[in-house]
Amino acid sequence: MHTRIVLLFFGLLISQSLALKYRGSDFSSLAIVEKSGVSFSDNGRVTPFETILKNHGSNTARIRVWTAGDYSLSYGLQLAKRVKAAGMTLIVDLHLSDTWADPGKQAIPSSWPTTLSGLNTQIYTYAQDVVTQFANQGTPIDILQVGNEINNGLLWPVGEISVNGINPVSQLLHSAINGAKSVGDPKILLHLANGWDWSDLEWWFTNVFIQGALSKDQVDIIGVSFYPFYDAGATLDALKSSLTDLAHLMEKPIVVAETDWPVSCPGVNLTEPSIAVSVAGQETWITDIKNVLTSLPSGLGQGIFYWEPGWVGSAALGSACV
Repeated sequence: MHTRIVLLFFGLLISQSLALKYRGSDFSSLAIVEKSGVSFSDNGRVTPFETILKNHGSNTARIRVWTAGDYSLSYGLQLAKRVKAAGMTLIVDLHLSDTWADPGKQAIPSSWPTTLSGLNTQIYTYAQDVVTQFANQGTPIDILQVGNEINNGLLWPVGEISVNGINPVSQLLHSAINGAKSVGDPKILLHLANGWDWSDLEWWFTNVFIQGALSKDQVDIIGVSFYPFYDAGATLDALKSSLTDLAHLMEKPIVVAETDWPVSCPGVNLTEPSIAVSVAGQETWITDIKNVLTSLPSGLGQGIFYWEPGWVGSAALGSACV
């Protein structure tokens, strides 16, 4: 059943988002899911998941990389071969942690320094090494996402905004981007959660660019997460208002770097109750986000990346929804 939902959804997704430059998903869990015995089919024929997506119009894939654990650099390198073989744009999402990094946790990797000066050096060499390894195997990174949902910074507590302000964050991002650019030329994406929350986005992007550290011209793309089940404020109207303001402030391409809509969500109040909790509802959700993006000024709304459409057996994925 889950496989059928995935395939139908992506046919609908692509048909509704062809106006966007980047049409894709984060399917980082793919090799882990396959190792558990899951396979995917299209029209009754077992086919690699990435091929199915490409055949239905997807052109971009996002892969998360941890500094250890399931989504290690070696894991990401192997998955990138499949992404590039399918002819897709490759986004590498650096969590800069040994495990999940998100608004509630951004732990310094266990083997990294714990001072700002040490971390500036470490993050430079790490980004440099990541870009080099992807390029050396013939799968150069097209878009490098430096940090994952870094609203309250990264590499806590050193780079935790609520503890040490935003200056360390500006320095660390500057160092990472310089490391990446020293050996390659990926576009740089910065990613925050809660794309509907303009007050947070405005504060962050107004303050993060500091003379001698991160500069606006180092950033190519802004990414936001937009989920319908974590906060009552995450409405489509709020997203449109927020991203319109963000486009005027930053004058950079904008993507919804993470989103999904459930086919089951018991006991949870979704922010758009008029949308069905079903495969058809997924189509509506993506179409509505696409319409928000295409309404942004100067064509700056450029992409949607659905989060983990093929993660069979993932249970709640951090919410009560699947």
